[in-house]
Amino acid sequence: MRAHEAGALHGDIGNRGPAWLRTPVDVNALVPQLWPRHVARGPAGALTVAGLDVRDLAAEFGTAAYVLDEDDLRGRCREFRAAFPDADVYYAGKAFLCRAVVRMIAEEGLFLDVCTGGELATALSAGMPPERIGFHGNNKSVAELTRAVDAGVGRIIVDSFTEIDRLSELARERGVRPKVLVRVTVGVEAHTHEFIATAHEDQKFGFSLAGGAAATAAFRILDEDVLELRGLHSHIGSQIFDASGFEVSARRVLALQAQIRDARGVELPELDLGGGFGIAYTTQDDPASPHELAKRLRKIVDGECAAENLAVPHLSVEPGRAIVGPAVFTLYEVGTVKDVDGLRTYVSVDGGMSDNIRTALYDASYSATLANRASSTVPMLARVVGKHCESGDIVVKDEFLPADVQPGDLLAVPGTGAYCRSMASNYNHVPRPPVVAVRDGHARVIVRRETEDDLLALDVG
Repeated sequence: MRAHEAGALHGDIGNRGPAWLRTPVDVNALVPQLWPRHVARGPAGALTVAGLDVRDLAAEFGTAAYVLDEDDLRGRCREFRAAFPDADVYYAGKAFLCRAVVRMIAEEGLFLDVCTGGELATALSAGMPPERIGFHGNNKSVAELTRAVDAGVGRIIVDSFTEIDRLSELARERGVRPKVLVRVTVGVEAHTHEFIATAHEDQKFGFSLAGGAAATAAFRILDEDVLELRGLHSHIGSQIFDASGFEVSARRVLALQAQIRDARGVELPELDLGGGFGIAYTTQDDPASPHELAKRLRKIVDGECAAENLAVPHLSVEPGRAIVGPAVFTLYEVGTVKDVDGLRTYVSVDGGMSDNIRTALYDASYSATLANRASSTVPMLARVVGKHCESGDIVVKDEFLPADVQPGDLLAVPGTGAYCRSMASNYNHVPRPPVVAVRDGHARVIVRRETEDDLLALDVG
């Protein structure tokens, strides 16, 4: 990659695109695994979702807008429940959380993970039973822990010795015994498949396994007998497609279970293997189904428990992206189309890094399609960019779009349910888009569009 003064995202000068991207035979065709299950092209060539034309959605709700296929999300919840019938499935709220989604996942029988006071407040205000909430976070404040304890949150995943002390003091004051899991940093980094025992323990989350902190934390909780230690928790990363990382992680954390049993005579009854299950953002991604994931994880845990002569603990997993990510697409309107000296065509839309920071932050890849019509022109390799005053404001680095794409057209970008609205900002004072849920031919706003009045209301100067 050539160096470029505007950054690495601009270093691939030219119009070839990445090696995996192929010129489509039909530029209008939808790749099924990238889109919500109820998205199709209508008779006029425009996209429809759950029976509604995106042109009508744009006219009613404006663009940019996140469009949620509610039955798709609910269906993925049910698939995870069916795949893990003897386990607890916690929806990872950090992927995307609002009160409507809390109610959806609760109605579908899922539990909920939160990691801040704000997420906890959202969950409680939506009526999520507190005993079905797990509370994560590496720096929970006393106020946050107090609220969690007083609400009766089902489990708290402790992340530091300071937190153990804080929580123990609250428990003594209130005469309660909160249920906790110890988050273990197992030295597995799933993205690179490097499983060296210490190399990936240099992070802010959890207690080091190799350094002995995880065992010390578990022993302290058991010996003090103020908190109820239910089990161990590990999380090895995100956008994972290979179960080998889980295998190494499970082996190490269950070895700690055996160590605790041998030292204190206690077999912890629960084990949480975290989440991070991958989804398809482009044609190069091939995610496993919930059933396949469950089969692999159960085989791993059963085998490791047999090797350690442990009773198989009650499992829990934490899918977030895998549930909400594929259920949402972002709908934009094209503002300008600019060919830059034959090097690249830039298609600018009325959103950008304020509604999807992942491309700039993680060098993430996305797909896109012309949404308001079909086109009979040849495919053109383009870059979809936003409206912000930032050279790295890229939504889709490389995608084939019809050569006749023009201002006023609608573009749809799939796979934007996770970590897009939840990480959205007001960069350049752009109000954040709404989230529109569509089901059975009806659309409703579940998070309204911000306005300039909203922005100014916080400005007390």
